[in-house]
Formats: sequence, structure tokens, C-alpha cells
Amino acid sequence: MEFNKSDGFVSKCYKLGAPLMVPRGRLQVWFIRVCSCILLWTCIAQLVAVGEFWHPRFPKAWKTHFGFGEFSYQLTKITQFSIHSEEATPAPSPLLPLRMYKSNGYLKISCNGGLNQMRAAICDMVSIARLLNLTLVVPELDKTSFWADPSNFGDIFDVRHFIDSLRDEVHIIKRLPKRLNRKTASELFKMPPVSWSNEKYYLQQILPLFSKYKVVHFNRTDTRLVNNGLSIELQKLRCRVNYHALKFTDRIEALGNKLVRILQQKGSFVALHLRYEMDMLAFSGCTHGCSEEESEDLKKLRYAYPWWREKEILSEEKRLQGLCPLTPEETALVLQALGFEKDTQIYIASGEIYGSERRLMALQAAFPQIVKKEMVLAPEDLQQFQNHSSQMAALDYMVSIASDIFIPTYDGNMAKVVEGHRRYLGFGKTILLDREKIVDLIDLYHSKKLSWDEFGVAIRQTHAKRFGQPTRRKVIVDKPKEEDYFYSNPEECLCETRECYGANNTSIMR
Repeated sequence: MEFNKSDGFVSKCYKLGAPLMVPRGRLQVWFIRVCSCILLWTCIAQLVAVGEFWHPRFPKAWKTHFGFGEFSYQLTKITQFSIHSEEATPAPSPLLPLRMYKSNGYLKISCNGGLNQMRAAICDMVSIARLLNLTLVVPELDKTSFWADPSNFGDIFDVRHFIDSLRDEVHIIKRLPKRLNRKTASELFKMPPVSWSNEKYYLQQILPLFSKYKVVHFNRTDTRLVNNGLSIELQKLRCRVNYHALKFTDRIEALGNKLVRILQQKGSFVALHLRYEMDMLAFSGCTHGCSEEESEDLKKLRYAYPWWREKEILSEEKRLQGLCPLTPEETALVLQALGFEKDTQIYIASGEIYGSERRLMALQAAFPQIVKKEMVLAPEDLQQFQNHSSQMAALDYMVSIASDIFIPTYDGNMAKVVEGHRRYLGFGKTILLDREKIVDLIDLYHSKKLSWDEFGVAIRQTHAKRFGQPTRRKVIVDKPKEEDYFYSNPEECLCETRECYGANNTSIMR
């Protein structure tokens, strides 16, 4: 390297015959300045990241108007699954600061149920790990249920995002340390926590177990945390896990975004969660509209699963109580009565409909623009998802969140979780069907006791205030199964003030 000998300090060094070196004092000053700048910018980046996480920016709301006959809708649509151009690559977010705490042990969990039951359970388990200062092992998904989906957590959710986005709350690891992993599955302490338990239960009865066993394996995780009565911090953490940490893999998001984009290019669309599938009918015992042979097949399926306690079920009695999913034929009548036009684009967000195309004939005759993912996407697009029901359900989840209107025909796990997610993203329109009232009105119409016009008016009046608007969760003390589900209406994460819900809109039943 060459230096200009006429320049200041360098020139003097040459004149004096001294070796070329910078004084130690000046080097120290430069070093301190550089380190200070690096530290300052690191702090700023971390603060920005935390602020962005707790106050996320969503795309600007856009409004669209539906004129489906008399039952028109004005909705504000905000979708989490925005469609990115292929050229746009979002910059990676800076890591959140790591929460430093002494871990009380390791929590291993095996989820049970379908995708959305497991999704809610994962949110609960993260919150429990945070409450008890535990280290959480990446969840195991159910592979032995009716759906027999071999997918692992990383096949559906982005593992690295899940770990990094919660690092300021809970330490999450992919697997147990080798010294603990040597234990066989039979040696680990396994237990299902008591359903609908509160903080006191976990602090007083579960936490001491980690002092004895170090690793505790929860082998059932559905509805193990109460809907109400938890600290606001835990409730908000449940939301943070659900709406930010549980991000689908790039592969699922890419195909889901493609599916949404194709539907939106054709105009506004309704996502219909038509829960008329074999597993639902078999385990609920709802066989209205089925042949005797089909009813017997469903009964045999129910008996084939010993863990399903309820075997003998009176189908018609359950239907009249509003405990059955609407049939495709009943759904067609309801949509027409609500005022949806014949050319409405309807996406069926469900698996295979029981009875296949035969049972969809009435619905397709009423609404010819009905589509399914198999009709929209090329076979090669879906090839990678075949025999992976949870991954297929993830695509339906994305479409349901992005739809202009979401209508579930049964209030199962997907219906509830999607309803809550749409509330969180700006109270997207969700029509919550009153099945008990609907069944009664349909029977009156079929028996000629109501005209079509009378039937339509009654249906619209019944659902005038059942479209996912801001409301308080219904709390029923000591009856958690009968009260509103937290994930269908996570009100603690939606509004900071009571004005959001209107005056005197608290519902507590005893």
C-alpha cells in the first residue's frame, strides 16, 4: 500500500525515520466510536422489530359492496395472506431479543385432532410453557386419527419462523437434548392435562412435576386451557402465536396465494365451509338425507373407532336441536333465502363431500359458479398434497381467510378458528348460521306451512345480526363447552376499549 509522504502524520513519521504506525490513543478512540455505532444501530433495529410485532401493519383496508338480492353486505376486508408479485421478496425481519430465564424443564406435546384443533392447541401449549417458564419442544402432530395424515409440524408450518418469532417469550427447541432423548418413549412421563384448566391448575399441579421428571409429555392437547379468566398477557400471547407465529410453509403459502389470486381475478367470492364429510357425519350420527345403506356405513365407521364414546345416536333428534351440519340441499335453500344471486362465485372449503357429486346437485343447480380447489388448480399443483389432509386444509384455511364472505355450515374447529382470525384481521364478514332455527324453518317450508317469501324473510331476520360483528364472548360459569370459544372471538386482542363493542354488551351467564 502506498502513502502520500506529504500528508500530516505519515510525512512526520518518514522524516523521523519512525515505523509507520498510528498512536494507540487514537486507535482506541476509533474503536470505541465504531463499537458504539454498532451497538446503537443494533438497539434501534431490535426496538423497531418489537414495535412492529406488537403493532403489526396490515395492508390498507379496501371496501367492496355486495348486492346479493335484499341481503346486501358492506364489508371491510383485510387479509393476512396478501398476494405478492413473483419479483417482490420481503426482507427478513430482525431477530427479537432473546428472553433470558431459567427453564424449569422441557415440555413435549403430541397434538390430537385435525389441523385447526391442533392449531388452537399449539397456541395453548406455548402459553402454558410461558406461564411455567418451560422449554418447549416443537410440537408433534396427530398421525393416528381418522385422517391418518403423516405430516410433521415442519411440513405445514415454518419451523424457523415459529421459533424465532417467539424467542422473546419462550425458548423453543426442535428436539430434546441428547442426554434426555436417550430415554425411550415408554420412560417419559406422559399425561393429558385436565380439560379447560386455568393458571392455578398449571402452577400448582403441573409445575411441580417438572422438578421430579424434568421432561413432561402431554399426550393430548385439545381444549386444555380455559376460554376466560386468564391474564390479559396470556390471552394476547395465544393470539400472537395463532396470528403471527404459526405461519404456513412457503410451499403452502405459494399455492394458497395462487388459489386466492385465481378466485379474485373472477371477482368477489364466498368461502363455504360445507362440513358434510364422512368423518363428521359418522361421529356426529347425523344422517339426514342419507340412504339406509349410507347410514349403516356411517354407523359402522363410528363403531370402528373405540375412542369415540357416543355410539347409538338419534340423528333426527340431534338435527332438530341444531347439532348437525346442514346438508348441501339445506345449504342451497338458505343461501337463496339470504339473497345470494345465482351467479355468486362460491368456493367449497372442505374435503370430499359425502355422496360426492350426487349430493351437490341441488347446490350446483342453484349456484352454477361453485368451485373447489380441484377445479381451480392443475392436478400437478395438488399432487404434492395428496393424502395429506392437513396440508389440504391449510389451503382451504387461506382461502377462507381471504374470502369476501365466509359461511360455515357447522361450528366445528375450522369454522371457529377462521371466524376468530377474520375478526382479528378487521371483522371480515362471517355469516354464523343458526342451524336450530334454520331446520325448523326448512321443515315448515317443506310442509307448505310457509311460502317461499315468508321463508326468506324469516331466514334474513334470523341472521340480521349474525355476521361476525364486534361482540363480547358469552361466558357460562362452570360450563366451558357451552360458552363461546376463545379462538372464535379473541376479544382481548381486538379492541382496547369497551366502545368497540358498544355499551352494555357483556354476556355472562351463571
